[in-house]
Amino acid sequence: MFSEIITPRFSDTDALGHIGNTAIPIWFEGARNPVFKILSPKLDLQKWPMILAKTEIEFHAQLFFGEDIEVKTYLSKVGNTSFHVYQEIWQQDQKCASGTAIMVYYCFESQKSKPIPDEMRSKLTEHLYQA
Repeated sequence: MFSEIITPRFSDTDALGHIGNTAIPIWFEGARNPVFKILSPKLDLQKWPMILAKTEIEFHAQLFFGEDIEVKTYLSKVGNTSFHVYQEIWQQDQKCASGTAIMVYYCFESQKSKPIPDEMRSKLTEHLYQA
């Protein structure tokens, strides 16, 4: 598991006074960087080896300004050409949001998916979610 602490900004709040739903996917994406580094250690955008195929987010409870949040990031599935990143957002010991992003190992030249190299697949599976 990877973990990141984020301090919500005032601009993350909405008219109802809690964290707006648009902040969550941004926080999830940023917290995926350690996973990205497994496939692209230098995060070199000129040699970027993956695309986002799908995201889903479920909201469990409200999030509030003034309290740090923790984003927990796991891998829930590692396939031949894709992997699923499962994430949770916690605030005050309560799971407030969860989501999954499906990432595809991808060749931009051929515009096709490609098999994840065995060494990288092995490193990804080290972070599989253990329920």
